[in-house]
Amino acid sequence: MADSIQLEKLSADEAGALSAISRETFFAAFYHLNNADDMEAYAANAFNIDTLKDEINTPGSVFYFARFDREVVGFIKLNTGNAQHEFKRENSLEVERLYVLAKYQGRQIGQQLLRFALEQAHALSCRFIWLGVWEHNVNAIRLYERLGFEHCGSHSFMLGNDQQTDLLMRKVLR
Repeated sequence: MADSIQLEKLSADEAGALSAISRETFFAAFYHLNNADDMEAYAANAFNIDTLKDEINTPGSVFYFARFDREVVGFIKLNTGNAQHEFKRENSLEVERLYVLAKYQGRQIGQQLLRFALEQAHALSCRFIWLGVWEHNVNAIRLYERLGFEHCGSHSFMLGNDQQTDLLMRKVLR
């Protein structure tokens, strides 16, 4: 049974809370699979409050907190237009980040966040929605495949000094 979540668009004032949950969820998901120094180096930059404020204020980017019983349990970052990392000239929407706290996983919160992203893509009349997912993140890949996403390429991702591969997946909407 899915727990119902409420979504809340973030402002730059919430960058501190975003930094905390970003770090917690990222380390819970990937720390045991990667070098500690690479994880710390990546997090020091990617989850820096000033970096996150800049991302929140970037035109075409939007973050949402997922709340359950008023507690922040996850978040999603969506990009359109030039804010996207690939497909910038396409009429598409990128799901750049989607994370749920470990104690709330298995409650279909990630699916609800992804369905919200699909609703946003439909509302914007996007041709497709896409994302990058680490090639070793098998559970996420399975979720995306269940929801109709297909492999469409790959790109490099630097985690500290470790060059990794993200699979690009997309779902055609029209």
